[in-house]
Amino acid sequence: MAFDRNVFVNCPFDRAYRPLLRPLMFTILALGLTPRIALETIDSGQPRLARIIDLIRAARYSVHDLSRLRAEQPGDFFRLNMPFELGLDLGCRTFGDSQQQGKKTLVLEADAHRYRHALSDMAGFDIEAHGDSPRQVVAAVRRWLVNACGLQAPGPTKVWGDFNDFMADDADALKADGHSDADIDDLAVPELIARMQAWLAARARPAG
Repeated sequence: MAFDRNVFVNCPFDRAYRPLLRPLMFTILALGLTPRIALETIDSGQPRLARIIDLIRAARYSVHDLSRLRAEQPGDFFRLNMPFELGLDLGCRTFGDSQQQGKKTLVLEADAHRYRHALSDMAGFDIEAHGDSPRQVVAAVRRWLVNACGLQAPGPTKVWGDFNDFMADDADALKADGHSDADIDDLAVPELIARMQAWLAARARPAG
């Protein structure tokens, strides 16, 4: 059932977050699950909020990264999309039907205690800290999914190594197809997910 394999991903979509987003999605895929993210489709005809609500409803698992809440420069606003979507997800889990009430949630932060300054109501939740390290994102997401889903999975060092192999192999393939380094960095999320899926499927195929 798709609901039981889907993982809703709530995170920043800016360039600065890409080094964390790529290994996050790869880890989900490497464990045999499906990342569901607002950027997976480009549809100007559907309001973004409606698309996010549909994705939340369609996923038993969710990963929410709150590490980019704080404004970076004077005059900037706090970034509220991530806690807003976390609230939608928790509301769906609390007030939804029996299926929705079985949802499971991981909250990520750079520092395990920093979120309390902005979201004191989250005190008591298990928060995984990644320290803005891509490798720690792999370890935190893998550890949680293995426990939440009851999965048998390769260790975090293996997943991290596979991710780096994918990035190197994919860069070579994309450059051979005429992509520049800037093109590769700007690769759309749907295309990136599809390439990750194809690479993992090829690695899983028996030789011969």
